[in-house]
This record gives sequence, structure tokens and C-alpha cells, in this order.
Amino acid sequence: MENVHKEFMRMSIELSRYNVESKQGGPFGAVIVKNGEVIAASANKVVPDNDPTAHAEVSAIRLACQQLGTFSLDGCVIYTSCEPCPMCLGAIYWARISKVYYANTKKDAANIGFDDHFIYGELELPMSSRKLPFEQLMHEESLEVFKQWEMTENKTDY
Repeated sequence: MENVHKEFMRMSIELSRYNVESKQGGPFGAVIVKNGEVIAASANKVVPDNDPTAHAEVSAIRLACQQLGTFSLDGCVIYTSCEPCPMCLGAIYWARISKVYYANTKKDAANIGFDDHFIYGELELPMSSRKLPFEQLMHEESLEVFKQWEMTENKTDY
């Protein structure tokens, strides 16, 4: 079984290598597998897509959801060439992926200029102390929509 995991991880590493060699984007790749079959694979697409959310993991999640016709990737495994950043980690949890295998660490990524440490720090701070200003507006009006959602029958929970 370990050889199968290495095969899928090697695929994610090769996607990251391709990105570097073709100058398409950052050195990151991700492969999503279900029942031993590759469902989706993607390299980082931030630069070619002009999309800061198009990290390899998020791009692979989008492809896998389209391929399977669902927003839940329960039962799927992701192989990623690097420990997921906070955004990708959030997407992995929201997608309900069952397990994450990773190669490089977030420290390895920081050493080459992809440092997410400040985001982890920001999340621990109160809104008023964050570097990016936050200001709440129209809470009561917006809360009405949440109440409406709460009362809606036959909604799809996710």
C-alpha cells in the first residue's frame, strides 16, 4: 500500500516540477484520489489564471467536485507536494477530504519565500488588532437572512 501512496505523491511532485520548469507558477501540485483512482490533479495556477485562490489544492478540489458532481469529497484522499497553507487547509476541511498526505513542510515553503506564518498569527488576533482593517456593517439586516436560512425547509446542509 505504501508504494501506491508514493506513486500518487510522486504525481503531485511532478506537477510541481512541471510548474517550475514551464514557468507556469509556484512549485506546488496536488492529486485527489478516491478508491485508488485519480479523480483530479492540478498544479498551482495563481499566475496563469491571475487568481490568488488557484493554489494546487484548491484547483484540484474544484476539478474533483466537478468530476464527481458533488461538493463533498468524503472518502477522497489528497496528495500535495507541500503542507497546505491556511486557505487550502480550510478548503480541504470544507470539502470533507478524508486524509492529507504531504511532502514539503510549511517551513520548507517559508524558506523559499512562501511564508504563511503571518496568516496564522493574524487569525489569533482580535479583529481590531489585525494588519488588514476589519469593520462590521449592517449586522442586524444580514442576520435576518441567516434566520431565514435557519427556517428554510428542504435546504441542503453543507
